[in-house]
Amino acid sequence: MFDLSHPPVDFLENPFPHYDRLLAEAPVCPQPDGSVLVSRHADLNAIYRDTGLYISDKKQAFAPKFGPGSPLYEHHTTSLVFNDPPLHTRVRRIMTSALTPKALARMEPGLIATVDTLLDSMPENPDLVEDFASTIPIQIIGNLLDVPMAERAPLRDWSLAILGALEPTLTDAQLERGHAAVRDFKAYLQDLIARRRAAPGDPETDVLTRLIKGDDTGRLTEVELIQNCIFILNAGHETTTNLIGNGLALLHDHPDQKRRLMDDPALIDTAVEEVLRLRSPNQFGNRETTAPVEIGGHAIPAGTNLHLCIGAANRDPAVFDAPGTFDIARRPNRHLAFAGGPHVCVGLTLARMEGRIAIARFLRRYPGYALTGDRVPGGRIRFHGYRHLPARLGKARGQ
Repeated sequence: MFDLSHPPVDFLENPFPHYDRLLAEAPVCPQPDGSVLVSRHADLNAIYRDTGLYISDKKQAFAPKFGPGSPLYEHHTTSLVFNDPPLHTRVRRIMTSALTPKALARMEPGLIATVDTLLDSMPENPDLVEDFASTIPIQIIGNLLDVPMAERAPLRDWSLAILGALEPTLTDAQLERGHAAVRDFKAYLQDLIARRRAAPGDPETDVLTRLIKGDDTGRLTEVELIQNCIFILNAGHETTTNLIGNGLALLHDHPDQKRRLMDDPALIDTAVEEVLRLRSPNQFGNRETTAPVEIGGHAIPAGTNLHLCIGAANRDPAVFDAPGTFDIARRPNRHLAFAGGPHVCVGLTLARMEGRIAIARFLRRYPGYALTGDRVPGGRIRFHGYRHLPARLGKARGQ
């Protein structure tokens, strides 16, 4: 039996052969703790869309994991991703209204400028995660909430500690780092929110001001406001960092696809979708059953925690031809990297825009880049990416 809480030693670095075996041999895989791992695309798709039988609320699962009333428990049971209506509906409506096509179009010039500034100052032998991929989303989400530039330094470490606590098993040190990060992040946001209330920004461009103001249906409570600001910063950072880093690694490892993209830059949109499919930044989601259900011939009781293996579903041969092949022109591409149903990622258009601009402009500037030394994987089960990607840039185009 595949045990997600004690995976094989090579799983963190390369989970994909294990996903292939799960799809072939155990697409519905009961776990020793009573939870169930589900990996087929059709099953995940159905689960995401049935909000009656499958809920996102994680209070039952997170109470023993984090401790009731603890900082991590308060955060992860209040943020958008682990909630159902009516809280999910209220918060999502406010966020969606701030991320309209018009608002994103206004953000694009600033994103291009941020990427170009990073490319201008890149060392000859950079770490493509530390010096590029991780910096972009912090700046973009910082701009979205209008976090002063001088106050952005701790954001990434807070995010890594809080999201790291979502791993299936935790050490005491990881748990305490997560609690401390929530406490520090919360204290910072209480101060930032007080300053913003005293001097509001433009709600058309400042998401924090919009969240404070609320909408016609009402305002968020103070706890909801703070914890969903943390969620925005966390969700916008980790997944986009992984998207950019994974994309640059895949293009390096598939020189034919890299050349294809350089010859036809219009393929960047489908290239980003293929990176999202083949190396999904978020490998797992969760739902809880509200009643007895049957999935793939397995009877599953009410109150069961389901691990939804996005990384496996995106390689399901029932949906994707040659699922292990990196094809930057793949169509159709019905991946589940952004989940689905009412909980489909609220920031998916922004993430796609960041990936498209970052990868395209990097490749245009440094077409001869090479990865050097040892790549350091992220070391997580839930999120897939790199902690370090040492590289040599080579000659910049035009020099």
